[in-house]
This record gives sequence, structure tokens and C-alpha cells, in this order.
Amino acid sequence: MHSPIASSHQLLPGYLELEQQTSGLYSVLWKVPLQQGRLLPIAPRFPSSCHLQGDLESVIESSAWIYRATLRCTSGLEGQTIAIDGLGAAGNDVLVRYKWIGHASPRTILLNGEQPSAYLGSAGADGHSGWVFYLRLGVQHILSGVDHLLFLVGLLLLAQGRWALLKTVTAFTIAHSLTLGSATVGWAGPWVGPVNVETAIALSILILGVEVARKWAGKDSFTIRYPWLVAFGFGLVHGLAFASDLAELNLPIGEMIVAVLLFNLGVEIGQVGFIVLVLGLVLPLRTRSLPTWFRRIPGYAVGVAGAFWTFERTTALFLYGGG
Repeated sequence: MHSPIASSHQLLPGYLELEQQTSGLYSVLWKVPLQQGRLLPIAPRFPSSCHLQGDLESVIESSAWIYRATLRCTSGLEGQTIAIDGLGAAGNDVLVRYKWIGHASPRTILLNGEQPSAYLGSAGADGHSGWVFYLRLGVQHILSGVDHLLFLVGLLLLAQGRWALLKTVTAFTIAHSLTLGSATVGWAGPWVGPVNVETAIALSILILGVEVARKWAGKDSFTIRYPWLVAFGFGLVHGLAFASDLAELNLPIGEMIVAVLLFNLGVEIGQVGFIVLVLGLVLPLRTRSLPTWFRRIPGYAVGVAGAFWTFERTTALFLYGGG
């Protein structure tokens, strides 16, 4: 049984995999994301010479329906055009990966509302034109994750001075990069379930909120003195959540390595952009005479949100387990 707890990252990608078995015969894997428990209204459209053969197998995972089928195309798929219907309304991307007999490397392409169709050329001819997808997915993941962004706000409130801020953000980056890579390629243990991870992230935000309040009260603590060490520890947990989008794609190990690197780069681009935006908004306010309660709103927001998410996700953890 899967927890109904909503993920902080709603724009999960679709995934279509086509692999040629014999002349005119292809295996199809179609993964459709679930958003708020509903199946996205998107579907692949194949050439008129193609027809499904045999039974359609389907299974539900925590965040997607997975369909497996066999496709027979009398004219083949190489040199044909396929499309994903419904992308414009859904607002999601779909990663299409295909491999033909006689070609060692598959080809990956990205479809979206602006480009819902694609020409299927020779696999390997333009090897990895869909790699921009992973970069974009990383940016999208961090910017759509309100919990991750609030954690960054908490770090900005704790770190004093440019050097402390640089160390803290760098430690967080290194830590989540380590677990992002290890979890995506399957090195994380079986205890790393989505509810476990989301609960730990909520707890990390709550702890930061408490520590920010302690700092305002003039108190001292390990977190206040060494925010970069705490950022590293919690960054290991946040990296597990960052890995969720890539893990959903079930990519082969050869492509996964590049995907992790580009996805992580996208996360860093989004993270740096958010930090620059926050600092650009906050720094001018330091020269203004503002009431204390107004200055403390961001810290209270971090603590309150962390407390709410901790309660919500801990409840889900006890009711549905960590899977």
C-alpha cells in the first residue's frame, strides 16, 4: 500500500522506451506519471502502420502507471514519426528512448508541449539529443521543491558572513551530490523509502527553524556554530529526494552516469539562482529600519512549515510505512 502523501515535486516526466526485437517488432515501455493520484491524460501516438500485438500489461508504482506491450509495425519505426498526445495541456515532458537492432547505443530525445512529436532516425546518429532534459529536470526539481527551498532559506538565516555562507552552501551541495549519485544507481539501502526520506527532510527543516529561533534569542548551539557541518549531514538526506526523479526513469547504467551529472548540474543552477534571488531581495532591506517581527517572518515560516510537514509525513509514515 502506498502513502497518499503528496510529493513536493509534482512535475514528474513521462517515459517511453522502444526497443526493436526483430524486423517490424518492438517492445514498448510506457510510464505515465500520477499527479495528485490522477493519471496524466497523455498517450503515445504511433504511425498508422503500427498495431499493438497481444495483451497490454500494466502495473502501478508509487507515482506512475507502467504499461508494457509489443508493437508490430509493417513499415518499421526507423524513419517514422511518433507523437505524444496531450503534452500541451499536461505541461509535462516525456523522455523517449529508442534502440534499433544493429546499433550499439540507443538515442534519447525530449518531447514537450512545444515539440510533441519527433522523427525516429538511426539510433546513435545523434546519440543523446535528450540530455538537455536531465539538466532541465534538475532545475525544475529544485525550483518546484518548496521544502528544499525553505531549507536553503534556513541555511541563509543561520550562516553569518560570506565565508560561512559559502562553506554552508558548498557542504550542502557536496552532500546531496554524493547521495544523489549513489541512490540513483541503486546503492542506497532498502530503508530508503520515499516516505522515510520526505519525513527526514521535514524534520531537517523543523530543526533549522528551531535553531534560527535560538540564534535570535542569543543562545548558542552546535548548529549555530557549525552550520556547514549540519548542512552536510542534512544534505545527504536531501540528495535521496533529488534522486527520485531520475530513479523513476529506470535508465541503463551507461546513460545514468551522464544523467546524474547533468541533473545535479541543473539542481545547482536552480539552487544558485534561488540563493541569488533571495539575497537580492534581502540585502537591500538591511539598510532599512524594519520592525523586528517583520525581519523574523522568514525564520518563522521555516519553522512552521517544518512542523506541519513533520506532523503530516510522520503520520503517513506510521500509517503506510516507509515505502
